[in-house]
Amino acid sequence: MSDRIWVGTKKGIFEVERGAGGWRIVKTHFLADDTSMFLSDPRSGTLLAALDHGHFGAKMHRSGDGGKTWQEVGVPEYPPQPDGEVEKDNWGKPWAWKLIRVWALEPGHKSQPGVIWCGTLPGGLFRSRDNGATWQIIDTLWNNPMRKGWFGGGADYPGIHSVCVDPRDGRHVHVGVSCGGVWATEDDGQTWNCRADGMRAAYMPPEKAYEPNIQDPHIVVQCPARPEAMWAQHHNGIFRTTDGAKSWQEIKEAGPSVFGFAVAVHPRNPDLAWFVPAQKDEKRIPVDGKVVVTRTRDGGKTFEVLRNGLPQDHAYDLVYRHALAIDETGDRLVFGSTTGSCWISENQGDSWSCLSTHLPPIRCIKFG
Repeated sequence: MSDRIWVGTKKGIFEVERGAGGWRIVKTHFLADDTSMFLSDPRSGTLLAALDHGHFGAKMHRSGDGGKTWQEVGVPEYPPQPDGEVEKDNWGKPWAWKLIRVWALEPGHKSQPGVIWCGTLPGGLFRSRDNGATWQIIDTLWNNPMRKGWFGGGADYPGIHSVCVDPRDGRHVHVGVSCGGVWATEDDGQTWNCRADGMRAAYMPPEKAYEPNIQDPHIVVQCPARPEAMWAQHHNGIFRTTDGAKSWQEIKEAGPSVFGFAVAVHPRNPDLAWFVPAQKDEKRIPVDGKVVVTRTRDGGKTFEVLRNGLPQDHAYDLVYRHALAIDETGDRLVFGSTTGSCWISENQGDSWSCLSTHLPPIRCIKFG
């Protein structure tokens, strides 16, 4: 059971520890720096922090002593853009092959010490074999002709935000792309296939709504004990697969809303999952100004609305896709919002306690 939480925010990382008096913030790291992603690698204890310095670009820092000291390490670098190669954003403006944001960090398989995966904006998948010191682009995905069909969702550029490594076989990896569907490799990245059949994109013309390569999964998560079972919180609802993403089923009813950004799945029970619903598109606020978590125990057939300990009056907290986490026991959950509020549950969401209501906007949360 993890007694430590890392809260990455627009103004630094907050280290949270559970003691005799409950959960409390014990330390800050990179205070006032925008943290786009954080990794606590359970295999080695390595910590990685990805920082967005705006005009000065993205930086990466690594700690091998639990955050006592940090060293700057390399960041993903794109290949040179060929002469005459032009890619355009959603507004028709050309964009260069350069790192904008680190959007996903995930440890490799336990049999692959030192391997870390990194998803980026715009649309790159990178792998490190030396605990994040250096990075290599997965050019088989980057050079796949179908990548040119990806486009931006909330951002102007497509981005890889989810990486799921199969705990049974490190050669099997799924990635989630906004907007580009779900992609899978079964041979350690040598070949890739788009696996988003069954997902639906209502923002497209009807004849294109089910095209796999234009889907907008907000995040994709995998059940460690049953890796063939995965959940996706999509722009157009909740989707689930039980066959390793070969097909997806849409779940159309889930409490106040099926829209949102975050999802967590129990580490041993693939039918047990949590979501933080919101009102979609132009609104992007909790339905009726009430912060709730929805939970299904039966694979999406029915949902409970959990609100004990959460604000139910004029609360406008939006939860980003990486701001909901579950620990290895499956009992502890934590989530944070754009308004700097953070709530923790130790009973699978039956009740919540508030850690803080005045942190900076929360980008990501990790146990470890």
